[in-house]
Amino acid sequence: MTGTTAPTGTEGRGAAGTPVRGLTVLYDAECALGAHLRDWLARRPRLVPLELLPAGSAEARSRFPGLDHATALDEITVVGDSGQVYRGSRAWIVVLWALREHRPLAHELAGPTGAKLARGAVLAAAKWRDARGPGTRWGGHVYRRADGWSYHPGTGWTYSPPSCSEAAPATR
Repeated sequence: MTGTTAPTGTEGRGAAGTPVRGLTVLYDAECALGAHLRDWLARRPRLVPLELLPAGSAEARSRFPGLDHATALDEITVVGDSGQVYRGSRAWIVVLWALREHRPLAHELAGPTGAKLARGAVLAAAKWRDARGPGTRWGGHVYRRADGWSYHPGTGWTYSPPSCSEAAPATR
């Protein structure tokens, strides 16, 4: 991967070969895996600016009106500053390419053998996510911030009810 885009979904818009100067990562904010990866990306040193934006949000819909937002909720989608769109394993490769400590890995994953590995990792993550089911709690399910859950790397999941008067005690 170089400082230009790969021809993925950008043909006909003149974006192929355009330098990437910034990326917007659309992630599912209601998914524990998506929220974890967003937090992980926010802490990484970058060579290319990354903006982390919830997929399907009002801001995402207004900024990218031609994008399939339902698909962006199902799989990671990255939009380049010149309109390049990356999905699935290609999206993860371009995100790794933007990170200082992971650019060499992105170059390896961009090759034919690495692309198979990247695709397998994305499929495994999707299978893990799908097994959890939408709108469910842990025990293999999803904690949601809107329900009062938050994750702290040192202590794990904690629960603070949105309103003390209406919440039941937290259980795990």
